[in-house]
Amino acid sequence: MSKRKVTVKSGKRKITDTDRKMAQFCMKCPVCSHARKKQQGAAFWFVKKIEGGLCPFCKAYERVYGRKAHQPLR
Repeated sequence: MSKRKVTVKSGKRKITDTDRKMAQFCMKCPVCSHARKKQQGAAFWFVKKIEGGLCPFCKAYERVYGRKAHQPLR
């Protein structure tokens, strides 16, 4: 099987098993977890402004769960 990215009609990527594993890592990340829990401070600012655009784990979290890595759990 090919490992290329598959798209659906809306133009968005399909969620792969790798995405799910990377999103799980983001769930356990101490910086992201603190940002989700406290919603303030340096960790929150870092995840909101910097890490969300650079970190592949945060990007996978957004794809899988449909919200940014710094947003609180519901």
